[in-house]
Amino acid sequence: LAAGWGRGVVTAWAPSPGGCELVQSSMDCTGRWLSSVPGNLRGDTEELLLDDNTIQVLGNASLLPYPQLWHLSLTRNRLELIEPGAFLSSQGLQVLSLTDNLLFTNYPLTAAALSALPALRVLDLAGNQLTEDMVSVLVWNLSSLESLSVARNIIMRLDSSTFTNLTQLLELNLEKNYIFEIDKAFEGLQRLQRLNIAYNYLPCLVGFGLTHLRVLNVSNNVIEWFLALESDDLFELEVLDLSHNRLLFFPVLPRQSRLRSLLLQDNSMSFYQRLPNGTSLANVTVQFLIIDGNSTNITTVRLWDELCHSNLSSLRLLDMSQNQVWGLPEDFLAQMPSLTHLKLNQNCLEAFHLSEEDPLAMLMELDLSQNQLVELGVEVGVGDILPNLQLFNLSTNRLRALPHGIFTHTRKITTVDLSRNQVDLCPQPGEAESLPCVDVRGVKTLTHLSLAGCGLQGLSGRPFQGTSLMHLDLSDNRQVLSGDQGWLQDLVLTLQVLSLRNTSLSSTAVDFSALNRLVRLDLSGNSLAAFPTSLGGLKLRSLDLRDNCLPALPPGVARAPLGSSLRELYLSRNPYNCCTLGWWDALQQAEGLRIPDGREVTCSHGSRALSPGALPEPVLQSCRWQTADLALLYLVLALPTCLTLLVAFVVIFLMLKEKLLKMVKTRCGVASPY
Repeated sequence: LAAGWGRGVVTAWAPSPGGCELVQSSMDCTGRWLSSVPGNLRGDTEELLLDDNTIQVLGNASLLPYPQLWHLSLTRNRLELIEPGAFLSSQGLQVLSLTDNLLFTNYPLTAAALSALPALRVLDLAGNQLTEDMVSVLVWNLSSLESLSVARNIIMRLDSSTFTNLTQLLELNLEKNYIFEIDKAFEGLQRLQRLNIAYNYLPCLVGFGLTHLRVLNVSNNVIEWFLALESDDLFELEVLDLSHNRLLFFPVLPRQSRLRSLLLQDNSMSFYQRLPNGTSLANVTVQFLIIDGNSTNITTVRLWDELCHSNLSSLRLLDMSQNQVWGLPEDFLAQMPSLTHLKLNQNCLEAFHLSEEDPLAMLMELDLSQNQLVELGVEVGVGDILPNLQLFNLSTNRLRALPHGIFTHTRKITTVDLSRNQVDLCPQPGEAESLPCVDVRGVKTLTHLSLAGCGLQGLSGRPFQGTSLMHLDLSDNRQVLSGDQGWLQDLVLTLQVLSLRNTSLSSTAVDFSALNRLVRLDLSGNSLAAFPTSLGGLKLRSLDLRDNCLPALPPGVARAPLGSSLRELYLSRNPYNCCTLGWWDALQQAEGLRIPDGREVTCSHGSRALSPGALPEPVLQSCRWQTADLALLYLVLALPTCLTLLVAFVVIFLMLKEKLLKMVKTRCGVASPY
């Protein structure tokens, strides 16, 4: 249970004696290896935080210097004892946190110390290895308490003696104990509004009658049934969390309540309308065997009658996901005219029907994903169906089409998820529409559409005409880009996020240059052997190029408009060439660019996979030879040969100079003196 402990305006922290930090009248001594309470702090300290220290005993004189203290926290110490007179000088203490200590060792003496706090409002005893008897002793005289936490202890059973005298209690946290039985433990808590019993071992809740309670959390128990008290009294209950239990059927709720949120996620719930002998839901009854001491009572409940008698007119959120619901009873949703969020995902639904007569005029979110839907029935007339629906999740079903015109009656629809259904999109008017398809044309409010894994065989015509799509997911459709790319022209003015992951995309298959508003593009898991040149002029903020066949990126990618706008770039699992990493160095220096998978990026040199940021010197030398200018290389290789020939020619000339001159003289007949 959360409690607000702040007071006043926070100012800058300032050092104080003992290594603690002061902010106005609050002293923070967290994690200072203190074995006792410092005695040299400011006398006007109102908040003292001593968390994460090694204090074992809070002595009678420990708090004498701080008479104005109203908040004390000793969380995660080694506290075993609070001496009976420890709080005599702190009569104004209102908030006390003793979480994660060892108070079970001397709890009678600690209880005597706590009884001297007449103004205590918030007490946290979580994580102290306390039993129910110890808790009863510790809180016996704390009639001023408004919030109590005894979470993460070893409480197993609660009865009427556990919380005696806590007449002002508003919040009670009992989560993460070992509670398997509750016997009239809360009947004396007339002001209790928030009760948390999550993560325990309760097998059932029968005869629930806490009319003043507003929030009840009994999630993560082993509850098989929830049965409210048969009464016409008005229950103040607003939130009931029964998620992650073993409910076998819909809970029997109070007849009159203000319930706004009902959480039934992850149970074994069904409506039992498919019985082997054909029995109808109206005749289904359940008998409860209630053993109370030496008395035994058998209560027979007609499930559907009790369900009908519950007033759910104020219910806003109903979460029945992860159950075994095959279908909803007739008029089940008619009791919930205020419903705004309905979650039926991960059930066994095979059909779901909507009509103008359904009272779901306020519904904003409908999640039917991960069922076995083969049919979505809609009785389309002149009126609107789900006029306020904004999010419609139908992913992972067996749908092949949606009723024609369904989205023309949902005036505010913005998000539709049809992923993992074998559906096709209707082409532009005038083309063949005899085959089953989904028509989103002209739905001006539609901004988010997911068609991932739908087996799309190309998008013929203009299936997005008249929409305002900003997010489009076409991933995991291997043939979606096999046809004409004319569908892009209707998205030029609005599309901001496009996912083409795992769509067999080649480098030139799609021209992205017209998508000027695109800010996020996912091209991962494709066959790109070269960087698409049409991306260079876009101003993307996020680009995913993972799992492709790219040997390198363009050398000037960091200087292009794309490089200056990018803030997030994914590059791993590509066969980059270690000898052409100039683009990598440029990206490392690009201002504001983040490469989240940078540590996973590798390059290939021969059969080796290396990190581009730490190439060995032999690899660098090898790359220099591979990338050198061939003309210069030939010149360097030819120069020694030419010099060698020149030297040889000069030597031979000098050796044969006399003979050559005599030969010339003899032939020419001219005398020459020597």
